[in-house]
Amino acid sequence: MNGTRTTPETAAPDGDRADDGATTDAAMATDDGDAAASELVGRDLEIGYPGTDEPIVECERVVIPAGEVTALVGPNGSGKSTLLKALAGQLEPWGGAVALDDESVYAMAEKERARRVGLLSQERQEPGSLTVEKLVQHGRYPYRGFLDGVNDADQRAVDRAIELAGVSDLRDRPLTDLSGGQKQLAWVAMSLAQETDVLLLDEPTTFLDLRHQLNVLETVRTLNADRGVTVGVVLHDIAQAARYADNLIAMQDGELYDWGPPADVVTEGLLADVFGVDATVRGGLDGPEIVPRRPLE
Repeated sequence: MNGTRTTPETAAPDGDRADDGATTDAAMATDDGDAAASELVGRDLEIGYPGTDEPIVECERVVIPAGEVTALVGPNGSGKSTLLKALAGQLEPWGGAVALDDESVYAMAEKERARRVGLLSQERQEPGSLTVEKLVQHGRYPYRGFLDGVNDADQRAVDRAIELAGVSDLRDRPLTDLSGGQKQLAWVAMSLAQETDVLLLDEPTTFLDLRHQLNVLETVRTLNADRGVTVGVVLHDIAQAARYADNLIAMQDGELYDWGPPADVVTEGLLADVFGVDATVRGGLDGPEIVPRRPLE
């Protein structure tokens, strides 16, 4: 491990349609937050791809704590997206285990896993002439049989997701007519419609202007606060990550460099070692504030 601190040994600090839609409406916690949140844990992970000789990511322990927002940060090629895929059950590790509330993610049936862990990946196929609403309805596939249509519970979840993502004015427009940023928001809405216990987002602010970036991050915080959803999100902007996340996981060269609350993780040493930037870090009302000075050789 190249970093300043190893990952903690404890959690962070303080197939068929559901009957009559009851389970689907309960997939998110109620607004008073009574439902128990879920924790995602990886242990002794070695993660690679077919055709690679060595693991891309090696990690003794990584935790996406229950009921909190955790941001994965690091330079390009540090392994953030690879780790997120493995935690989501989409890239089985060569070694180690991933567990959701002590149950193996890779032992779950596909639809059960999709009802509990959602992943918005960077790698996805453009569905062509679908409208935004039809795309968002695809987020309900874990709750539907092969020939089932959209029922009332599905439609309520779709309506909630469209409103949360701020795409109500786009719901009837085909994706082919949308800008890159608008498409991204539509995909975010589809992920929200899946109504999982854990939501993993790989760079959801890509292609978005600043206003819409903040809208997505505010949506993530609202989803977490009001519904108790556990969130893991890959972000390139470490300042945004420090503001919106409860915890940061900083990665470097396929390993965890540091882990913990933003005030502990975001240091001038981390910015120099991991990001290659000479910067000043100072305390702010919404978390650490970063003033970059120059790139380091």
